Amino acid sequence: MRYNAYNQPIGDAVQSFQQADKPSIEMLEGKYSKLEHLNTSHLDDLFELLCDTDNDLNWTYLPNEPIHDKDEFSTLINNRIHSEDPYFFAIVDKTTDKALGIISLLRINTKASSIEVGHIHYSPLLKRTRIATEVQYLLAKYVFETLGYRRYEWKCDSLNDPSKRAAKRLGFTYEGTFRQALVYKGRNRDTDWFSIIDKEWPNIKQQYEHWLDEKNFNSDGTQIHKLSIL
Repeated sequence: MRYNAYNQPIGDAVQSFQQADKPSIEMLEGKYSKLEHLNTSHLDDLFELLCDTDNDLNWTYLPNEPIHDKDEFSTLINNRIHSEDPYFFAIVDKTTDKALGIISLLRINTKASSIEVGHIHYSPLLKRTRIATEVQYLLAKYVFETLGYRRYEWKCDSLNDPSKRAAKRLGFTYEGTFRQALVYKGRNRDTDWFSIIDKEWPNIKQQYEHWLDEKNFNSDGTQIHKLSIL
């Protein structure tokens, strides 16, 4: 513990602190997937997969109500294309070159070196796949190693159990619940906060890479060892 001249406890010194950069990249590429800065070429794929009425349940914890009209969805996508915060990516399968979902970086605070992953909208084709995990790895690596952030956040409705389980599986640490944090869609939201900090990233990165290795999957694509970082 460090103390100042008045015998008060103070935080650890941060050596050579540099302000983090804003996201600006057009593409991040992995073994199985690509994260492409959202653009109009993704519209048709995303509308087909995200706006089918059978997939309305995937909109429950997102800011928007389900959209079934293509013009309305096009307006949403075009607004997101031009947004700098959140900064949106399409999740693209490298094998088919088809856009399967959306993810973003948001609450971008370069001075505090803090950034959040959110607006995660996976189509049914993404769930429980290598791509679903790999894009989280690609984005975290970009945040820590390229942009230089110290803190990477994940937040969700406290009633969204799948999101909370995903955060823990991906290496985020639960930090607490902000009660009555938001009102959205005419209802209360208590928000659970999770984070990864820069000193934790090297170990978490190694766990991701071991899990994503092709040797960790059977011929039918099922995993041999689970990703269990924490």
